[in-house]
Amino acid sequence: MANSAEPLPGMQLDPIGTTASGLSSGAYMAVQLHIANSRSIIGAGVVAGGPYFCAEGQLLTALNRCMQTLIGQPDTRALLSRAHALADAGRIDPLASLANDRVYLFSGTQDGTVTRPVMDSARDFYRQAGIAEQSIKYVNDIPAGHAFIVEEAANACGITGNPFINDCDYDQAGDILRHLYGALEPPSAMGESRLLEFDQSEFLADPEIHGMASSGFIYIPATCAAGEPCRLHIAFAGCKQTPADIGDLYARATGYNRWAETNRLVILYPQSSVSSGNPNGCWDWWGYDDPAYHTKRGRQMAAIARMAARLGAPFAAELPSSFCEMDDDWNWSHWLEDRAVMCGWFSVCVVGSGDFVGFFYSSSTLYESPEGAFSTTPCTS
Repeated sequence: MANSAEPLPGMQLDPIGTTASGLSSGAYMAVQLHIANSRSIIGAGVVAGGPYFCAEGQLLTALNRCMQTLIGQPDTRALLSRAHALADAGRIDPLASLANDRVYLFSGTQDGTVTRPVMDSARDFYRQAGIAEQSIKYVNDIPAGHAFIVEEAANACGITGNPFINDCDYDQAGDILRHLYGALEPPSAMGESRLLEFDQSEFLADPEIHGMASSGFIYIPATCAAGEPCRLHIAFAGCKQTPADIGDLYARATGYNRWAETNRLVILYPQSSVSSGNPNGCWDWWGYDDPAYHTKRGRQMAAIARMAARLGAPFAAELPSSFCEMDDDWNWSHWLEDRAVMCGWFSVCVVGSGDFVGFFYSSSTLYESPEGAFSTTPCTS
């Protein structure tokens, strides 16, 4: 295990050097973080994930369109339209900020958990969002199961099973980092004392209630700790890879730290946990904890941004402590903007509170609180 929990330090980080990656639910989280914070993040590594806001706040959609495709592939043009609307409303950064970014995508040929058509949709979303074809690397010819893949591990390449780290004779961490950052120095052995544990509750109160573990991990090379300029990579594990499941194995065995040691990279490993509606310890990519999960105000998203800001990355450290946004619109617009859901025959109810607001083609005034919850009752501003 990593050392005992310590506070995250402030460091000298490159303002245009932050990237993210993840496996499975962590891949969806990396995409969410990238799209919502495209002014702060310059690229993403997506291993067995899908396009932004794929689940649209619905578990059945997550299972049957964003993992399997029993109800069809993700509609990337519709998702992109929703993303533009969220950007126009100020809930995520403008998608124009993606123009010069780089993206790595991976789909194992033996992965039956997140299928190839879903990964194809992730590629299509990024293309349609304006990322150049040459800036997208899509690896889809390795016989890997649903896992992060490495050069040496206990699991054979094609297995799908705990701890979801497979031996495919392939340095996936290195391939991700080289694609996102360009040429890098060769890796070396990680410094065992440089992998640290930190308190996540400083960034989100009662994190376990909201699907985040009490502690996360971070790898800080000695050069970065000494004050030299460094870059930040945020690495998200997937479902069933929580500290309770595998300890710090994802942080220790995926290979990122070897590259960090010789390339002045800080690797932040936020950690998820089991919570209500989340028995497998996944990151929130379908709304089990928070209707605003896919925006900058999502609880988990904001917590990660605060961690990055503490380290010195160019994120807003805090959201407004109090605000009350009023949306006076047609109910179909409330539905499109995720403020309301269908709750009966042409009836619409508020996300979060469940208040009935009328019929699909009538209009209502809804209010958004600092927590991202919506209601028919004005919040205190």
